[in-house]
Amino acid sequence: MVAENLLKIKRPNIFWTSCATHTLNLMLQGIGNQPRFKGLIEKAKAFTIFIYAHHETLALMRKHTKKRDIVRPGVTRFATSFLTLQSLMDKKSELRCMVACDDWTACKHSKSAKGKVAYNTVLSASFWNGVTLCLKVFAPLFKELRLVDGDKKPSMGFLYGELLKAKEDIKEAFKHQEANYRPIIEIIDDKARGRLDSPLHLATYLLNPYYFYKDEDIQYDQVVMEGFFLCVEKFFPDDLETQSVVTNEELLMYKSKGGGFGRALAQLGFAKNDDRKIINKKRRAQELGVDVLLGNEASRAQGWIVDGGDEEDDSDITSEMEGEASGVDSGLRKSFRNVEVRELHDEDFVSDEDTEEEG
Repeated sequence: MVAENLLKIKRPNIFWTSCATHTLNLMLQGIGNQPRFKGLIEKAKAFTIFIYAHHETLALMRKHTKKRDIVRPGVTRFATSFLTLQSLMDKKSELRCMVACDDWTACKHSKSAKGKVAYNTVLSASFWNGVTLCLKVFAPLFKELRLVDGDKKPSMGFLYGELLKAKEDIKEAFKHQEANYRPIIEIIDDKARGRLDSPLHLATYLLNPYYFYKDEDIQYDQVVMEGFFLCVEKFFPDDLETQSVVTNEELLMYKSKGGGFGRALAQLGFAKNDDRKIINKKRRAQELGVDVLLGNEASRAQGWIVDGGDEEDDSDITSEMEGEASGVDSGLRKSFRNVEVRELHDEDFVSDEDTEEEG
């Protein structure tokens, strides 16, 4: 923000935008802290922590899932939550079979208070309905997070449009019941304001054929057009002739698909939002099926496998953003933990409960 203020003075025709990845994580944090989702995530964590706390339950889970872990580390805590909820949903049938089998009944840990809670969680229809809703709400924002954090193609022209689509998908997830989706939309709008809806974002949205040629009514959106005109004025200050050419000639050619925009090959490229060769920077990454949300550090998933193992407080990202706004480096990094980092495949791990019982 300090740099932005300096640029306004020395480089008045340059736009400064916030980090989209950071802003989207801030949105996810706010939504994840909503009572409807926070309680659900804590229930899911309690289940996975119980499974990973004992060799017997861990072996039983891996037997039923064909040695596939239910916890999937992400590049951030929010990515870990989303990926793990997806993993749980994918293995719903296997997990239900696990708690219904004789081996589970015979396991001493299943008779504990936490074991009974884990059993009830997996067999609870309301829990799985909650996971389904949570994934539907989070998925559109994680899709955008993949877009901006993947470096596969320039993402500026898609940020505003995908955010609009994400909000529509979230409304649909709540069956357009305003009382249910309004708090979520308010969080998105609040975090996006001034960060993902600047004149530059609006102008690139208008000038992205993927959106405009599907919905030409965009040109009648007063907010979008105002953003475009502000961009033109900022890029060409004190040059009314160029401003006139851009707004009265070039923009009209774009709207009417004149010149190169009318070619069949160009229109074919506008048909879908994919990694076209002309803008793809890392084709190889796509070919390998790399998911930018996946991480390989077990420390990112400690909150899901060790009780009290969250690597950062919920306030970390908010505090960091406040530090940016004040121009002060908050210095926040991963907080020190009172628990030892547990690897997902650490077969030598012995939980505190195991030690006490065996003793």
